[in-house]
Amino acid sequence: MGRPVQRPVLYTLVAMIIALGGCSSGTESATTVPPPLDPSARERSGGDATVHVEGRGAFEQPVPGMNGADRRTFALGNSLFNQNWVTAPASTTGRDGLGPIFNAQSCSSCHFKDGRGQPPANADDPERGLLIRLSVADENGDPVPHPELGDQFQDRAIRGIDPEGSVRITITEKPGKLADGTAYSLGAPTYELVRPDGTVVTDVMLSPRVAPQVFGSGLLEAIPAEDVFAAEDPDDADGDGISGRAHRIDDHGETVLGRFGWKAAVRSVEAQSAGAFNGDIGITSRLNPDQPCTTAQTQCLAQADGGRPELADEKLATVTFYTRTLAVPARRQVGSASTDRGEAVFSQVGCASCHTPQQRTGQDPVPALSNQTIRPYTDLLLHDMGEALADNRSDGDASGLEWRTPPLWGIGLFPVVNGHSRYLHDGRARNLTEAVMWHGGEARSARERFAELPAADRRALLDFLESL
Repeated sequence: MGRPVQRPVLYTLVAMIIALGGCSSGTESATTVPPPLDPSARERSGGDATVHVEGRGAFEQPVPGMNGADRRTFALGNSLFNQNWVTAPASTTGRDGLGPIFNAQSCSSCHFKDGRGQPPANADDPERGLLIRLSVADENGDPVPHPELGDQFQDRAIRGIDPEGSVRITITEKPGKLADGTAYSLGAPTYELVRPDGTVVTDVMLSPRVAPQVFGSGLLEAIPAEDVFAAEDPDDADGDGISGRAHRIDDHGETVLGRFGWKAAVRSVEAQSAGAFNGDIGITSRLNPDQPCTTAQTQCLAQADGGRPELADEKLATVTFYTRTLAVPARRQVGSASTDRGEAVFSQVGCASCHTPQQRTGQDPVPALSNQTIRPYTDLLLHDMGEALADNRSDGDASGLEWRTPPLWGIGLFPVVNGHSRYLHDGRARNLTEAVMWHGGEARSARERFAELPAADRRALLDFLESL
């Protein structure tokens, strides 16, 4: 679709009309708006790495301005991202080594069209996109991989090998009402791991996670670490109830900023890509040289591989480049009365305290990612999200209550691109209202303010989110 028609005069008039209403609090209508930026700047969520595409291909576009060589690398990375890996040995030596145990055969099985996954609709649902992290407590109470199943549950396997089992999900509905009487229901999931013999795995800590969208990751990686550290407030020194902190991770003896994954436990796009190849597809690389088999899984260990490593450095670099250079779709409906009002409500109720609207990137080898003003709506920090969303399993220095603030750019296009509206770390929220109402911990006050909003302001906030 074409680029939206700009109406800066209309936007200015709307801003003036809303601003004349004075200040408000509690359940009154929101009456303030952000500074009236030029609509063309507000719609460019990824700065120069923005594309004006609204259809099913919105998440799979390259950043503009790449030269011919980079575009060829992008196209090759796209192929590696989308094509299936096969069992070794095979005539297709460049793509053999699948498994022996795995969750998916390709990156796009989970990140369909570079978007996000969803939990299975039922026990027979073949869709990929949900994985389960695992751990048990050692003698000191610290998390370590499960002695039999490792640190990730693989529910598929190559021929001749038993998968680790299947995931059984039970949903318990928890109905509620907003302040104006609007009814909603939260579907609380319970997860069980069932072995092939039908027994249930016990005494294990589970962390279910859906595959997140991958576009815009290069921009997030280009945000200077010092800017993320500067936004920390671990002791809530300003008294606003928000105590976000950066996830400092140990990477081969070096303490670095974690940016990626639901707990910000991964430092870079390259490390995220290599980890997913290994845990999700069973493909080894320089960064993850071992098969995802434990010492207890002797059949798994005995299987042929597709080389050592199965993913050559050149191919890992190509997939990493592809992922880093996926563009961000532009915002839509910028300057409309409803989305401008919703943007004001978003800030008023406190959502912007963690979903930081604007960031600035530093220098990057890709020009379109360098020195860009972007609007990802994340601070990349860990926040206590309350007991209702807790997985009760630590991940590095992140506790069982903490999650990284996910970026919101593109959230309104998930139904278009991926055909669903499942949100949060395990896809439990079936719409945006449910996603907000699941918030707790540091976000409890924002959730309560949302629940108290008049219907018109609540609708405006949702319209704003759907415009991102």
